[in-house]
Amino acid sequence: MSALRSALRSLPRDKSDTLLLLGSALLVLAPHVSHLPLWVTLLCAATLLWRAVITLRGKRMPSTMVLLPIAAGAMAGIQVSYQTLLGRDAGVAMLVLLVAFKMLEMHARRDLYVVIFLCFFLVLTNFFYAQGIGTALLMVVAVLALLTTQLSFQFTGAVPQLRARAGMAAKMLLFAAPLAVALFFVFPRLGSPLWGMPGAGGNSGGKSGLSDRMAPGQMSNLAMSDEPAFRVRFEGQVPPKEQLYWRGLVLDAFDGLAWTRGGSIPTKSGNSLSVRGQAQRYEITLEPSETRWLFTLEMPGHMPEVAGYRVRASHQLELSTVQPLTQRVRYSMISYPDYALDGRTALDDPSQWLLLPYGYNPKALAAGLALRREPLPARRIEQVLRQFREQPYRYTLEPPLLGRHSIDEFLYGTRAGFCEHYSGAFVFLMRAAGIPARVVTGYQGGELNPIDGYVTVRQSDAHAWAEVWLRGRGWVRVDPTAAVAPERVQRNLSAAVDPPAPFGIDALRGMSLFDGDGKALLGRLRDAIGAVNNGWNQWILNYTPERQRSFMQSLQSGFANWRIVALIMAGAAVLLLARILYLRREIDPIEAVYSSLCKRLAHLGLARAADEGPTAYAARIAATQQLAPPSREAAAEILRRYSAWRYAPPQPAPAPHGRQLAATLKRLLSQVR
Repeated sequence: MSALRSALRSLPRDKSDTLLLLGSALLVLAPHVSHLPLWVTLLCAATLLWRAVITLRGKRMPSTMVLLPIAAGAMAGIQVSYQTLLGRDAGVAMLVLLVAFKMLEMHARRDLYVVIFLCFFLVLTNFFYAQGIGTALLMVVAVLALLTTQLSFQFTGAVPQLRARAGMAAKMLLFAAPLAVALFFVFPRLGSPLWGMPGAGGNSGGKSGLSDRMAPGQMSNLAMSDEPAFRVRFEGQVPPKEQLYWRGLVLDAFDGLAWTRGGSIPTKSGNSLSVRGQAQRYEITLEPSETRWLFTLEMPGHMPEVAGYRVRASHQLELSTVQPLTQRVRYSMISYPDYALDGRTALDDPSQWLLLPYGYNPKALAAGLALRREPLPARRIEQVLRQFREQPYRYTLEPPLLGRHSIDEFLYGTRAGFCEHYSGAFVFLMRAAGIPARVVTGYQGGELNPIDGYVTVRQSDAHAWAEVWLRGRGWVRVDPTAAVAPERVQRNLSAAVDPPAPFGIDALRGMSLFDGDGKALLGRLRDAIGAVNNGWNQWILNYTPERQRSFMQSLQSGFANWRIVALIMAGAAVLLLARILYLRREIDPIEAVYSSLCKRLAHLGLARAADEGPTAYAARIAATQQLAPPSREAAAEILRRYSAWRYAPPQPAPAPHGRQLAATLKRLLSQVR
């Protein structure tokens, strides 16, 4: 490492500055690898490597005749990959290529600054794809590197060490931070973030959650994702996990292969909902999903208000927005765990909840018809649940593939499935048994973070259960998965089945990383990181125009007049700018003593002439009678020592000697009166 450091220090200045520029550009370009086509990444890497080799070996830059075909081919590749040269993704890809190609076309100082300013713009484009705190910290490091590079190009004489230049750039960032914070809170905000605007381009990069179609194996794939779906903050105590059923979609139509929405029509009498017991009050922060579904704890007591979106409810109490959720939203809810939905003596049209496709699953159909011999619907339900409990059914993330008669093959063949297998088969049997039934999908459970008190519901918590209609009780939730794997509902997915972990993370489960309380240190670290990310989401990324208006109104209510607030902010900005303008390079302590001596002697009537050096000045001071002998001798000694230091040979003195000389001069200065 020391040999590499010494080799870099021995490089000429133009080479070291160019390598610093390449490193800074690499920090800016690296995060784009995750969303760029592979050929763009490889071409940029080859271009930067080519420029580094040219710099180290002192070779000539390639000619325009070489660069033009490469650039033309790259633009054609962008057209082929994105089917356009416009839009967000295609534009970012071209800008990345432009920065890389410009490295091979730098012939003047102006070209250096063009690359730096392009990199500054590319820093912003990283937030089109990720706005997490990790991306923000990486971009701060990238800006610091770019400022250090820009400062390096400014020096015309002796250049400070890289550490000193980085310190100067860090000071610039620190002085700009208060102004950036003030602008963040008061600058008018857009109704939606830039990365969510229409026409962003081809691949939006939006995340997906639950679908309005449920087929065997679909939700088990979703369970492999550890991405947060939403976070919940309860008022008061968090309910037990077995009560955390987050209602989403109702799937009421079965075509033999998959369950979908739209199989039922609203009844003339509408829904009847009666609630009992204590209400649960909570606030949900829903991640962007490019879908329209809103999730609430069963059973919601009102329509939520979502800023910037119009909310609607279906006849099956599904809550959704009119527009897709392209940004993070927050809404408050009140739910009642103890409820009765459509608890009438009879349904208006029960046949629509009994429909089954013709020609599918004859064994399951016959089993359901046999259940009709039992006169009580509750006992029919219990017989099916007992079948799941007592027979060798397995709960697994990797169920076998199923064919045309998927329910028959699952119930009487493989007997291995995920929640969609059990809920779908259960609803099929209930309909065949003459009991109105439907599938409900959403999320079940959640992980409480003890640091910030939020419950995080992840995509791996996606779940499907059933609702059956019973006379006088209405739609009753029945979770057949709980009959096979009760730990899935009472704890979490990992307690019921071990999901495969990538990159050998399974090996960490056997490590004894425990503290005194018996909780794994890795778990505490995960909670801390989750709390930091959630705080970033809640206070930074979720600072909407509505929250900004609320903040400004609170400021206005705290002052008598809005103009006073504006004047205070303007005054703070002026003071900040004045502080920046008065920043000066730190003066050497020896130079500071010399400057103080000259000012002190000028007050005593012995001002130094403009063309008078320290040696001549010392001779004049030694011959004057305006000072007492001790002051005269101290001043002359300061000037003589300063002259010897100032005009010494260029070899720098060791740092301890310089500090000792500064201390001596300060002591002599105190004697000049």
